[in-house]
Amino acid sequence: MDFRLQPLGDQAVVIELGQSINIENHQKVEMVVAYFEEVSIDWVIEYIPAYASVTVFYDILKVSKQAEGQLPYDYVCDQLKVLLADVKVKEQIEPRVVDIPVCYGGEFGPDLEYVAEYNGLSTSKVIELHSNGDYLVYMLGFAPGFPFIGGMDQQIATPRQKSPRLKIPDGTVGIANNQTGVYPIETPGGWQLIGRTPLKLFKPEQSPPTLLQAGDKIKFKPISYDEFLEKEAEQ
Repeated sequence: MDFRLQPLGDQAVVIELGQSINIENHQKVEMVVAYFEEVSIDWVIEYIPAYASVTVFYDILKVSKQAEGQLPYDYVCDQLKVLLADVKVKEQIEPRVVDIPVCYGGEFGPDLEYVAEYNGLSTSKVIELHSNGDYLVYMLGFAPGFPFIGGMDQQIATPRQKSPRLKIPDGTVGIANNQTGVYPIETPGGWQLIGRTPLKLFKPEQSPPTLLQAGDKIKFKPISYDEFLEKEAEQ
């Protein structure tokens, strides 16, 4: 498996596994993460997967004691090269499928009509295309548990808002260019808002605190306003 190592500050190394967002690079990321979950490396603080890379943060004090005269970064790179040589390309890992109910439009999706108008579609067609996408969670970021989801139909791709909103309620489903995502907490944001889910994507009191993980498959399921209220009460 090809990779390239790059520094990130003085206590992290980025393992670059590709240069584009696609399934192949995502699978490499999953394999590297799965390997790190199996091995125990005392100087690794944490590792963070992204679209086509994994960033490894290391304890510079522990590394310095083990480096024996080497620069900490050089030592970590040498160790990573040895470790990554053991990562074998495997068959595709069977993803977990998570159903996300969404109440589209109205007060929950104030930009649904704009997305439809921008793409020359009806609102019902936008809902149909959005809820029938073949979705994959590539990474979490921006906010705790925020999923960057690929696989949305290009027919409903829409640019971000020119001016971000200051408050977007948790559970809101949005579109930004050719991606879709769900806001896990109330936060500012510039995505086009098309609906809302009653599911809670981020619960800090639980372990893990996030409903979704990188590698999950997503199925958006349209629901009515009454169904939204019922499922929200269950949460």
